[in-house]
Amino acid sequence: MPCLNLSTNVNLEGVDTSSILSEATSTVSKVIGKPEAYVMIVLKGSVPMSFGGTEQPAAYGEVVSVGGLNPDVNKKLSAAISNILETKLSVPKKRFFLKFHDSKGSDFGWNGSTF
Repeated sequence: MPCLNLSTNVNLEGVDTSSILSEATSTVSKVIGKPEAYVMIVLKGSVPMSFGGTEQPAAYGEVVSVGGLNPDVNKKLSAAISNILETKLSVPKKRFFLKFHDSKGSDFGWNGSTF
């Protein structure tokens, strides 16, 4: 059950967010090795955000997964997600942080229970 939570200061009005969500879902699924049916993507725009003292386009994200994360996977996800943000939202790769959380199934509720 990977979840990618992305926040950006970019205004998403008029942006094809469906293509971003679709591409991010596919990417997270492939890189982590989990079915797309279990991948959740949250995308928030127009979030007040400063990076390096400026309010130029920037983003912050967190990936939470029950298993599947490791240094190699994290590096691949960081590259892939930053590429999506750069091509779709013009957020430069150097203005994006991504944090990874590998968690236990008992730490996540789903379908009225836990994993």
